[in-house]
Amino acid sequence: MKTYKLSSTRATARSLSKAGLLVAALLTSTTGCKDLLEETPISQVGSQYASTPTGFESVVRAAYASLREYYGRESAMTLSVFGTDTYTMGADGSFKFVNQYTSQIDGRLGPTNEIWNAFYKAINTINVALDAADGIQGLDPAIKKRRIAELKFLRGHHYFLLVQMFGPVSLLTKGNLVPSKEYTRAPVKDVYAQVIADLEAAIPDLAAPTTDYGRATKGAAEHLLARVYLTKGTDKDAAATDDFAKAATLAQNVIKNYSYKLLPDFSSVFAQGGGEINDEVIFSTQYTSEPITNIGSGYNSTTTSNVTINGNQTHLYFGMEYDTQAGMQRDVLNGRPFKRFMPTTYMLNTVFDPAKRSIDSRYKKTYKDTWLSNRPGTFTNLFDTSKKSVTFAAGDTTIYIPGVEWTMEQRAAKKYQVLTPSMYRPNLFPTLQKFLDPLRPDRTYEPGSRDFIMMRLAETYLIAAEALIKQGKPAEAVPFINAVRRRAAWPGKEKEMEITADQATMEFIMEERERELAGEMFRWFDLKRWGNLVERVKKYNPDGAPNIKDFHVLRPIPQDQIDRTAGGASKYPQNPGY
Repeated sequence: MKTYKLSSTRATARSLSKAGLLVAALLTSTTGCKDLLEETPISQVGSQYASTPTGFESVVRAAYASLREYYGRESAMTLSVFGTDTYTMGADGSFKFVNQYTSQIDGRLGPTNEIWNAFYKAINTINVALDAADGIQGLDPAIKKRRIAELKFLRGHHYFLLVQMFGPVSLLTKGNLVPSKEYTRAPVKDVYAQVIADLEAAIPDLAAPTTDYGRATKGAAEHLLARVYLTKGTDKDAAATDDFAKAATLAQNVIKNYSYKLLPDFSSVFAQGGGEINDEVIFSTQYTSEPITNIGSGYNSTTTSNVTINGNQTHLYFGMEYDTQAGMQRDVLNGRPFKRFMPTTYMLNTVFDPAKRSIDSRYKKTYKDTWLSNRPGTFTNLFDTSKKSVTFAAGDTTIYIPGVEWTMEQRAAKKYQVLTPSMYRPNLFPTLQKFLDPLRPDRTYEPGSRDFIMMRLAETYLIAAEALIKQGKPAEAVPFINAVRRRAAWPGKEKEMEITADQATMEFIMEERERELAGEMFRWFDLKRWGNLVERVKKYNPDGAPNIKDFHVLRPIPQDQIDRTAGGASKYPQNPGY
């Protein structure tokens, strides 16, 4: 049986206007090579198109494309990875001030504006499709119910991210086909109520894992709802006493009731090829190697303007400046290093404790430590001062990062440069390798083709564990934590990786989530959920420590939204502090 991947065209329902609805049709491809099989671009069609079977299906597919406006974008990674206890700023990038929490973070901030606009355009597209659904004739009723469920899953997802980032936001559940200036900010508890209603309504009508790969499934909706309850349970404006119990139950449902499995090897989860489709993946944002299908709108940090960008760009942001070092030049295998995000000392010395790396494989499998020469010759431009020159043949080791300090004598004994922690700096640091994309066609090519994994079973286990710990049930949490840790163990070290009930604490979960999920766009949201964003940035992120304030647990409302609302700031107030 073939598995087909859901995809979409550049006309991704970016806006609704009086003229009509922008929609796009499905581009399907086989999972093995993602070859383009079909393309039916549709744009500027009347809104009544959503009331036809073909049009409705096209709008649903277009709604999925909105995920590409967030996952795999620099804007979203700037707001989720950056400015935390585990990642700070590298040498390059225009948004260092986001990590530094300076006064430049305001209503004009490009990344927040981009996400706000993309999600509200998508929500309006979804709402128009939902409004039209009842009147559709000729569409199989079971398929229609499933598509409605998919739309509600996506709307719930978008509002969940919006309420975490911005607090009270506009809560729109009906499609708008004409310009409007009448908007208000709904209370946080009302937004959560809508998110939960959407997901609970979606679950019964969604398919179990399906060959129509890329569509939302029951497992994905239950996983997301577990994440929602886990987060809601810590929000003073929305929490209910049974939130953690519901989160634990939902997470355990996903673990027990579907065919998802932890892969035997941590690194194989991120092995590129075939769309990163494997037994551990619950839901992904899909990308392909076809340029026309890999398009989304994005914010260009160089020109500070909205541009059209292609593909999953995550591979660009975590790399060090290997390409100017002795014996090296930029190549496809090692990536195009934008040097945006640099791991903190806390990340490298505490989360990935050097004393525990001999039993836990995740440091070695998360960070690249060896580079091989692709520019033979003799060189004197060295960061490793233990030697005056180095000479390399093609394929020789040029750089090694041991992850611990070596003496001058130890380094001098090697024919290559050794980069130790005392030499880390914003352009030289351990490179997160799980997102590297060596299938790009050339060394300067930015669009990545790997899917962005949004939900995977290891996180489900950790959600279940955290929810149980929050209920005062650490002994019940232990099996879920140990399942993840045994998988991460080096062969023969599984028993040493297991923890006991007295070790199953929130502090342990805070570290374990990052060992498992580093870079996967959770950390800022995790710290906000735990109520310790400000505390931990001050303690572990020296670049962000001087300026971060309590109000930074929310992002600024885009000034454009305030300006285009009747009554301006009096009717649509900015978040405090901005």
